[in-house]
Amino acid sequence: PDRSQLPSWKIQCLNKCDFSKKGSVDDDISHIVAFINSHEQYFTTSSCSGRIILFDGAWDCQVQKRNCSWLFVTHQKCQSEDVLTSLEKSVGDSSLKFEPFVLHIQCKKLEDAQLLHTVAVNSGFRNSGITVGKKGKIIMAVRSTHCLEVPVSHRGTVLITDQYLDFLVRVSNQKMEENLKRIERFYECLQTALQPQEQKCFLKEAADKKPIYRRRRKRAQVDSVTDCCQSVNDHNENSEEETVCDLLFL
Repeated sequence: PDRSQLPSWKIQCLNKCDFSKKGSVDDDISHIVAFINSHEQYFTTSSCSGRIILFDGAWDCQVQKRNCSWLFVTHQKCQSEDVLTSLEKSVGDSSLKFEPFVLHIQCKKLEDAQLLHTVAVNSGFRNSGITVGKKGKIIMAVRSTHCLEVPVSHRGTVLITDQYLDFLVRVSNQKMEENLKRIERFYECLQTALQPQEQKCFLKEAADKKPIYRRRRKRAQVDSVTDCCQSVNDHNENSEEETVCDLLFL
């Protein structure tokens, strides 16, 4: 978007450097990030499409990792051989971990955040939530719960068999597949929710004029879109009366 026409709060975020290890938006969600940032009331502050990581470190008494180093990371499905080769480099306590899609969005108003929260929950990201900072900064986080973290070595000694490693990689890859499906479902519902009001009315009128036999033939497709639209419409009608269940005031 043209930065000269953006509000000051959004310009400040756009001018910040990307301090992530990758330094850029993941390919599988670049279209989502661009779509959200094209709307005046939103701006993405951090994101990850989902990843499989093998990291090495040392456990402390509080069961937390210290001095971690990444032995292997991918945002796609992986092969057991690649993970095993990386595991051989471990000198501490390593774990294999799958982290699902996460997206943090700064919102202009609370109603804007509530709308995105409805879209996220209906798309399968049921761990999503909204936080409001002391200065009124509103962040909506898209999160999921289908994570995986398994210790695989201790002080450089591998604790699992090749067969069990194959199993862990297979489970991680299955989670990655489901993760990508939820991402696309989120994008589809997001497009419906952020459509201009005039376009929503036009689509509704066009749907009402369709012949009955065509409705029946495409019932499965129409039902999925209708459910998403209905959820968003219900949210719009009740947003002034309802408060999001997991709203946190920091």
